[in-house]
Amino acid sequence: MTTELFLQEKINELLEIHQLDALKKDQAFVDRLWNHLPKIHRLFGEIYASHHQAEPQFIELISSLIKAYQSRESSLKKRDAEKAKQDGWFLSNQLAGMSLYVDRFAGNLKKMPEKLTHLEELGVNFLHLMPIFQSPEGESDGGYAVSDFRTVDSRFGSLEDLIALRKKMHSKGMNLMLDIVLNHTSHHHEWAQKAKQGDPYYRDFFYTYPDRWMPDEFDRSMPEIFPEAAPGNFTWSEEMGRWVMTVFHRYQWDLNYTNPVVFKEMMDTVLFYGNLGVDLLRIDAPAFIWKQPGTSCQNLPEAHTLLRLIKQCVLVATPGMAILGEAIVAPKEIMKYFGTGEFIAQECDFAYNATQMALQWDMLASGETKVMLAAQHEILQKPYGTSWITYTRCHDDIGLGYDDYMIAHAGKEPYQHRKFLKEYYSYSGDQWMSPARGALFSSNPKTGDARISGTLASLCGLEKALIEGNGPAIDQSIQKILMMQAHSIFLGGLPMLFYGDEVGYTNDYSFQNDPGKYYDNRWMHRPIIDWEKVNRKKVDGTVENQLFEGTKKLLSIRKSQDVFADLSNITWMSPHNIHVAGFVRRKGNDRVYCLFNFSDRAAYLTWYAFKEQGEGATALWDLWGEKIHTIGADNEYLILPPYGFCIMTPQG
Repeated sequence: MTTELFLQEKINELLEIHQLDALKKDQAFVDRLWNHLPKIHRLFGEIYASHHQAEPQFIELISSLIKAYQSRESSLKKRDAEKAKQDGWFLSNQLAGMSLYVDRFAGNLKKMPEKLTHLEELGVNFLHLMPIFQSPEGESDGGYAVSDFRTVDSRFGSLEDLIALRKKMHSKGMNLMLDIVLNHTSHHHEWAQKAKQGDPYYRDFFYTYPDRWMPDEFDRSMPEIFPEAAPGNFTWSEEMGRWVMTVFHRYQWDLNYTNPVVFKEMMDTVLFYGNLGVDLLRIDAPAFIWKQPGTSCQNLPEAHTLLRLIKQCVLVATPGMAILGEAIVAPKEIMKYFGTGEFIAQECDFAYNATQMALQWDMLASGETKVMLAAQHEILQKPYGTSWITYTRCHDDIGLGYDDYMIAHAGKEPYQHRKFLKEYYSYSGDQWMSPARGALFSSNPKTGDARISGTLASLCGLEKALIEGNGPAIDQSIQKILMMQAHSIFLGGLPMLFYGDEVGYTNDYSFQNDPGKYYDNRWMHRPIIDWEKVNRKKVDGTVENQLFEGTKKLLSIRKSQDVFADLSNITWMSPHNIHVAGFVRRKGNDRVYCLFNFSDRAAYLTWYAFKEQGEGATALWDLWGEKIHTIGADNEYLILPPYGFCIMTPQG
């Protein structure tokens, strides 16, 4: 019997065992299963064909897909069908997101429904809840050290509370995004506990070694992720009497995906989240999920194979759930997470546009766009049908991970330019003229590398301006914040705000007094929300009011123009002024010009910049400023005030 016939026979047996009605009730699922089965089988074989457990684990995997489908709520199946009718539901310009910590934003999941009104007023309809599953206090890494993937941590509430929130959100037309931590578990996870007790079955769930020979082999080529807080990539387990791979923190044990049982168990968890009603699943740190001695153990081909396998399985069992790969890596590597070759646009539906995010901060500090423009030829390679998460900042640090050649192309020396940026944004830096108030995170004295922590408001100068009581500086900081947000919101992709930014939260330094957080200064930009402060959004003229209403208007403008759907429809304008970043979004005959002055001085842009785009209009309507600009002669200019921006549609 051929492999194909054997496989067909086994699948038919499973369909019969699970009593699926292939001709009526379950026809859509069965059709999806048969359509995707060849790719699922091939991808699984690429990784596990030579493993002695390959065949039984593959059958177990298909059985898991069937069980996940059968346990899926009818309302979610209906939602799947509605999404399938749309041409890329997640590409819509009607979507706008916010990322938040449940406990720091609302207290717990039970209180979240009453906070949805705030989000609706703002225009947010896509909610990313930072990790909420069980994680040990003091060893949680912000929730990314998970001890139970299926139990909501009691600090946040219960699984029932989460499902109730999701149902409330779906009833309001809102979408839910959750994280899954594929790379590692907490050492308190049941699997790790059983491994510590000497169970060889569970020991094989992790990379463990009796001596330093293999760890030393790995360490020769593996970089350190947190050289200050967690140096090295291995930790000695006294209970197990072995070295265990811990790439992130000593309490996070890396999962061994060379073991197909591990993949099957984690795939079950992916489908479990799909059946919770998750619309977008954020896969944390996918670049790290495959390890191989003699490599950096990042971005390896097998990691992409596993992600493609996950995507194919999701398309069968929980097709309404999109996949986000949180790969904060070099621009060329990020593109691979959308898929390559025959799997273009069939790996991750979303990736973070981390390169552009970092380049925004480069532009704000330098007042120039040259480095940013040097990166666009790579960023624009994102395939049609996929999308970015675009953001000004998030829960993480701001890394300066764009390539040195981009800096050199702008006529700057890479090391010195990065040094300037670090000093500009860190409060202890030497750029005494800088209004920014941030801090360096994960500084590596060996390489000089460091990342930047701080809220959007503090990095834009609002903290310093408020302390000094400097009115003009406060106004300028507000203008900077809105310009930075506008740049992210209109760039292309799903804009993801970070909670607190919409009302101008500055750095919270109380983390320094918390034993579980003092070593991680990223907590300075993860505020505890004071709802009295938030309610100042209703008081005309307050900082909170100006930022809330400004952000609300930006999201409203985006939703009003179909060109802002992510149709891979962005063109960068020629750099007639090095201080002005300009791009055009097009759809059919419609177009919108988006221009941003990253300088603290007025910027002059020749009207030829618009004629160069083939523009036949005589005037432009600024949707933000709500005024008409008449297109003048080539020796005349559009004048953008300091940190000013325009979102303009042709008229006439």
